[in-house]
Amino acid sequence: MAHVEPLQREDLGDLEAVFAGAEAVMGFVPNSMLTMAHMPQLTMAFSLLAGVTFGADIRGQMKAFAEMAPADPNAAEALPGDMVQLIAYCVSLTAGCRYCQAHTSHNGHRQGLSEAKLASVLDYEASTEFSPAEKAVIALALAAGEVPNSSDPTHFAALQQHFSDRQIVQIVAVISLFGFLNRWNDTMATQLEATPIEFAQAVLADGGWQAGKHVPSE
Repeated sequence: MAHVEPLQREDLGDLEAVFAGAEAVMGFVPNSMLTMAHMPQLTMAFSLLAGVTFGADIRGQMKAFAEMAPADPNAAEALPGDMVQLIAYCVSLTAGCRYCQAHTSHNGHRQGLSEAKLASVLDYEASTEFSPAEKAVIALALAAGEVPNSSDPTHFAALQQHFSDRQIVQIVAVISLFGFLNRWNDTMATQLEATPIEFAQAVLADGGWQAGKHVPSE
């Protein structure tokens, strides 16, 4: 059973062009895209990313999407910025991407995520720094960043006590986006910029963070 039920294609008329395109390529509309449709623009954004990654010329698609992109009917449920960065930091921590750890900790701190929270992520269950909702989010992000993925129904049961389906879809979207970025930056040995490396050296080093392959060239 899916942790979040996919929506029905017939109820998503604004996204029909996206679904028709996927169906033309695959022969069916994948449930993953119907689940993303809890955040309608996410389905479109994924379609564009997939298209350009597979080598398609997406200029026409981009123009069409710009004209037809649906509003998010539940935009008011969007997660706060500090929570988004907390999720991104946790999944990057488990994945081992030092570049993304530096970025997400720095960006999270800029949006209100305290140094005390950053320091106690791995001890989140016993920590008094986090709310029950934050603990549920951290648990999933840490589990989902493992290989193989160790998330399970108990993580989603905990999330459902605090978050709507739309918010859970956003949580998983952040985890998945950083799955891409963790792989990209760790594989490419992307060099860290001055601001995030300085922050990480000052705040994360006591927890064992090192720039490693991401040290900027002289």
